[in-house]
Amino acid sequence: MNDRLDTHHWVGAYLRRCTVASIPAFVRHKGDASRGSVVLKIADLPAQTCRVLVEITDMDGQTAWMVAGSDATTDAEAEAYIERALKRDPDIWVIEIEDRIDRHPLDGRLATRNVTR
Repeated sequence: MNDRLDTHHWVGAYLRRCTVASIPAFVRHKGDASRGSVVLKIADLPAQTCRVLVEITDMDGQTAWMVAGSDATTDAEAEAYIERALKRDPDIWVIEIEDRIDRHPLDGRLATRNVTR
């Protein structure tokens, strides 16, 4: 049995954590309520770059995050990645974060290998 929290509950808790920390975050796309994976688009407003983090499960079965593309991509490249991801899997959740000092509370570790698709 998988004891993973349903995605809609995780997203609600994540958005609440962002609100408490005064981090602007919102749901761009709602996916499957119970098992949809999550994509975070993090906009670094001063640098005018984005980072896209993709939720993965590591070798130990724990939640981790991988950078899709590079750490500093353009908004257009980030949007293109998200559109391709939604075409492959419409059950994913997309959360956008816009913070002037690049804050984003994460559960799980940040994996070191990037995803390119």
